Amino acid sequence: MGSEPPSSPQLLEEGVEEEDEELSGGEESDLRASSGRGSLLTRRGITLRVLLKDGLVEPGDGVLSIHYLGKKFVGDLLCDGKIRWVETGQIFNSPSAWATHCKRLVNPAKKSGCGWASVRYRGQKLVQYKTSWLHKYQPSAGDMNLASEGEDDDEDEEEDLSLIQRRGDRERVPVRYCNLGMRDAARDPHTLVELSAFSAINRFQPFNVAVSSNVLLLMDFHCHLTTSEVVGYLGGRWDTNTQLLTVLRAFPCRTRLADRDAAPAVEEEICQNLFMRGLSLVGWYHSHPRGPALPSLQDIDSQMDHQLRLQGSSNGFQPCLGIICGPYYHGNQGVASTITPFWVVPPPEQRPNDYGIPVAVEVTYVQDNFLTSDVLNEMMLLVDFYRGAPDLVQFSQHWTPDISVMDKMKGSLSGHAPKDQAYVQILEHVYSQLSGPH
Repeated sequence: MGSEPPSSPQLLEEGVEEEDEELSGGEESDLRASSGRGSLLTRRGITLRVLLKDGLVEPGDGVLSIHYLGKKFVGDLLCDGKIRWVETGQIFNSPSAWATHCKRLVNPAKKSGCGWASVRYRGQKLVQYKTSWLHKYQPSAGDMNLASEGEDDDEDEEEDLSLIQRRGDRERVPVRYCNLGMRDAARDPHTLVELSAFSAINRFQPFNVAVSSNVLLLMDFHCHLTTSEVVGYLGGRWDTNTQLLTVLRAFPCRTRLADRDAAPAVEEEICQNLFMRGLSLVGWYHSHPRGPALPSLQDIDSQMDHQLRLQGSSNGFQPCLGIICGPYYHGNQGVASTITPFWVVPPPEQRPNDYGIPVAVEVTYVQDNFLTSDVLNEMMLLVDFYRGAPDLVQFSQHWTPDISVMDKMKGSLSGHAPKDQAYVQILEHVYSQLSGPH
């Protein structure tokens, strides 16, 4: 497609017959001025310029994408709300114009692009940001049925056709930490927050982290098994001289998050396992099965609690690592889960009522020599625990038209493979237990 000649201005404006086509700057201003924020900006009026001005999206290179019939198109979001197609440098005035153009290259019979439902910003459909804008500035408008806007004739286009990702699932759009402000009891505790970098808050990461591949493999396997959120603990060692936190073992919690009666016994068993292996508790992990691997406000508070608890009453410092695994989020790259290590920096002393600041932790991943019997045993225990459960993932279903959910999981776990390739045959036995009748 790189040999395609530049399109004429007329071609760049294709898609204007769509209902959600962008307004001109003047019309947009007229709507704002005559109606007050949001009273008329319900469909056509909510443009990329509006989302940019109100901070829901930001300009950036390669932040926009379209997946259509096995092809992927990437675009830059410009400061004026226009889109630059990376492959040719062409400029498009709206998501609809860009989507229509790209789809017609693949399927000349395509009549419209359904831009807001087809174009993704950082992995999430633009229509979700439009919905978030309405909820924030025009809550009386309700859902406006935006989640299904323009999707009725595009059901064969998306690559994530698995039942794991039902169309009814509501996506949570992350917010920037700087937009949170003080704690607010009315705020949804499941609100996701983008991670900051240590450098962005004028800090250095106060410790180094090394995580073994077997930890990632067991954790990723646990998170793939169920459509419900799971949790587990991390065991390892903290070296005060080198300031190195080494994560050597994952301990999945074989219990339901809502089962408070069973939790103490499970945690006691994990504590005994840690003690028997000469390991310390160094962190925890949990899953966001269908959403971005970013911390929620609730996760931020939990992480801060864990950090304070591990530090204890001594004056010494011991970090606590939090990890979020997102196995079935459509914004992931390829079949691999997104795995996000994070830490929370307390708010400034002069702002004690603010939320803690979630920051990304740089981690070194260490490839183990072989798959240990401990890990294999934990995997089989997990298979037994979830066997027959209503939220067990159906691995025979399709993740994409040509990839089963089972193959998707295998592909993700292969990224945490040990050096000894005999693990492949060993894991096939585990996989066979998931493929049989439940």
